[in-house]
Amino acid sequence: MFEGMSLTEMAGQAVSLIALGFCIVGFASKRDDRLMVLLISANVAFALQFALFGSWTAAVLSLLVIGRIVLARRYLGNWKVMLAVLAVNLLAAALTWRTPVDFFAIGAAMFGTVGMFMLRGIPMRLTLAAAAICWMLNNLLIGSVGGTLAEGMVVVTNFITIFRLARMKRRYPEAFAKLNEPDS
Repeated sequence: MFEGMSLTEMAGQAVSLIALGFCIVGFASKRDDRLMVLLISANVAFALQFALFGSWTAAVLSLLVIGRIVLARRYLGNWKVMLAVLAVNLLAAALTWRTPVDFFAIGAAMFGTVGMFMLRGIPMRLTLAAAAICWMLNNLLIGSVGGTLAEGMVVVTNFITIFRLARMKRRYPEAFAKLNEPDS
């Protein structure tokens, strides 16, 4: 499977497995704030992986995810900040564009931005699942086995957590409301 891969591409595969660990732990969490912190760590690893594969649009957009997470936590629901983040993502994509595969990274950035700024709980996780599917397709097309596996695991873990949250909401509506409050 790894025959014909350069050392750089093999390093990209290894780094993507580190990102996988952060993603699984993050999406398994019922706490939105913990999810966001773990996603920052995962995106550093993903950006490095994309750079090692020469997928520059994906690398830059992954780094911008870090800023987006910080801004979304501070400016939750702020349309102006969200639109500015979307504009920066589109500008970065225009400057780094190389192939049609880059559309998947752009789609992931758009879904992730809207989800993190405007949604919480289950709706946010559904939007982040759409972003993960875009990243998975991007990874598949650039040949990243580890990245594809990581995003596939993110999708599966995310949907398991969505199921758990929906079940908890039905059984304990008061406790569910507290899960989506910011940490003190």
